[in-house]
Amino acid sequence: LLYSAVKSDRPMAIRYPRSPGVGVELDRELRSIPIGKGEVVRHGNDVAILAIGSTVAPAVEAAKLLASNGIEAKVINCRFAKPLDSELIIDVTSRIKRLLTVEENALSGGFGSSVVALIQNLGISDLRVKSIGIPDEFVEHGSQAILRSKYSLDARGIVRQTLALLTEVEPETKAASI
Repeated sequence: LLYSAVKSDRPMAIRYPRSPGVGVELDRELRSIPIGKGEVVRHGNDVAILAIGSTVAPAVEAAKLLASNGIEAKVINCRFAKPLDSELIIDVTSRIKRLLTVEENALSGGFGSSVVALIQNLGISDLRVKSIGIPDEFVEHGSQAILRSKYSLDARGIVRQTLALLTEVEPETKAASI
């Protein structure tokens, strides 16, 4: 990502975790990541989980837990809060009618609200959307594990929120604070 940012020849912000992140094996050669493009990291057709940053790994873990209960979740590493990968989001929402956005960021004005705005601007109404992240309130100090659990940003919380989304009866588009 840093390599892509330097090569992009435009301003870019990269958010780093305050502790070691979940790593992947490094390529021997640096390569550019297409700016504004997400990647599908797990396939499924029951629900789509759009995760960004530090929430991607717990989203993948949650998808594995859901699969053990017969629920297949597509997990997308959105990579970029701005610009959104509108093409990928539109493609996913044309086939999967339940969407969960996950971010370790403020819900108000965050990634999830941008996804909801995109969906509303396109007039997509046959979709259920739930966003989880940090609500607009004072967040007390604590370990990352405790806070992620409190705000459903760990795998178990993502599973709970996904199950809640799947059991909602009326279609609605909302950004729910947890």
